Amino acid sequence: MDLGISGRVAVVGGGSSGLGLACARRLAAEGCDLLIWARTETGLAAAAADLAKASGRRVETLVADASQTDAAQLVAARALDAFGRVDILVLNAGGPTPSDPTQTTAEQLRAAYQLLTVTPIELANALLPGMRENHWGRIVAILSWGVREPISALTLSNVGRSALAAWMKTASRWVGPDGVTVNGVLPGRFATPRIAELDHARAKREDRHPADIQREALANVPVGRDGAPDELGAVVAFLASEPAAYVNGTLVPVDGGMLQSLG
Repeated sequence: MDLGISGRVAVVGGGSSGLGLACARRLAAEGCDLLIWARTETGLAAAAADLAKASGRRVETLVADASQTDAAQLVAARALDAFGRVDILVLNAGGPTPSDPTQTTAEQLRAAYQLLTVTPIELANALLPGMRENHWGRIVAILSWGVREPISALTLSNVGRSALAAWMKTASRWVGPDGVTVNGVLPGRFATPRIAELDHARAKREDRHPADIQREALANVPVGRDGAPDELGAVVAFLASEPAAYVNGTLVPVDGGMLQSLG
C-alpha cells in the first residue's frame, strides 16, 4: 500500500531506540524526512545515520529532555528551522518509575505531567498552526494500554498518559476540519528495554525471578508473545498516512489482544 507520505516531514520523539526508532524507520522507509530527538546523545547519531543510509532521506537530530520545561520549544524551533514545516508529529517519551498510588507526592505528579502531558501538548500546539494552515497534518501519540486498563504500580504513567489522551480526543474535534488528524496507539508488551526494566522492577518488589514475571505476563497475551517494535511502527505509519485521513480522535490498541475491555 502506498501511504502517500513521501516527501513529508516527520518529528519523532524517543527516536534513538525502542518504539520511537521503529516508528522513525517506518516513516523514513515511506519517504519522510525526519527530525528524531531523545533525552541523551546515546545512540542518537548512530540511529540517524542508519536511517539516512537505509532510506536516502534527510535525518536531523536533537538532544532534548521531555521532562524539562523548555523541551517543546527547542524541538519545535529545531524542526521548523531545519525543514520549514512539520507534517507528522509522533509524540513519544519514556515512562516514570513504578510507584505506590497511595503514596504519590505532588512533586512526582508535577514531574510526570511535565513529561507525559505538558511537553507533548505544548509541542503539538507549537506545530499545529502550520499543519492547519497547510490543511494537512498527522499527530500520533504512543501512549500505553494503561490508558484503557490502569496498570498496577504504574500510577504516574497511568495518570499522565490518560491526561494526554483526553487532550487529544478534545483537540481532534477542533483540528479535524482543517485536514489534521489526532490519534494515539496503546502498546501492550513489546520487546523493548522499557518492558525488561519493568519486569525486573516488579520481580524485585515481589521477590521473584524476572523470567516468572515474563511468563505470567505473556499468559495474558492471546498471541503468546511480546510484540516486535516494527509492528507498532507499522500502525503508527498508517495513522500518519494519506489513506488514514478519516481516522481521527481514536486510540488504537496494539497489544496482541491483551486488553479485555470493549471500550
